[in-house]
Amino acid sequence: MLGKILARYVLPAWPLLVLVVVFQLGQSIASLALPTLNADIIDKGVVTGDIDYIGRTGGVMLLVSLFQVVCSLIAVFFGSRLAMGMGRNLRAALFHRVVAFSQLSAASTPSS
Repeated sequence: MLGKILARYVLPAWPLLVLVVVFQLGQSIASLALPTLNADIIDKGVVTGDIDYIGRTGGVMLLVSLFQVVCSLIAVFFGSRLAMGMGRNLRAALFHRVVAFSQLSAASTPSS
């Protein structure tokens, strides 16, 4: 039952779903890269006293963080559009189904 509903209402909006997955993947990759960059700062910058390396890698960390925030915002935007569209279509289908029930019961009732 749930599979039919998902197929009916998600498949028409597959481009939005793909965009959500792509931007969530970008955000996750950026999030996973930050601890590695932090470890590099400690291993190659703090231990050796290389202030330039610390500054460069810190700048890269800022860019990765900015990329992470942008990907997250875009993913939330497309995800909300997907959810609103699916909800709208599902509510409309449910409304039409309920209206069809009342029309069927009115047609089967004998008039006096």
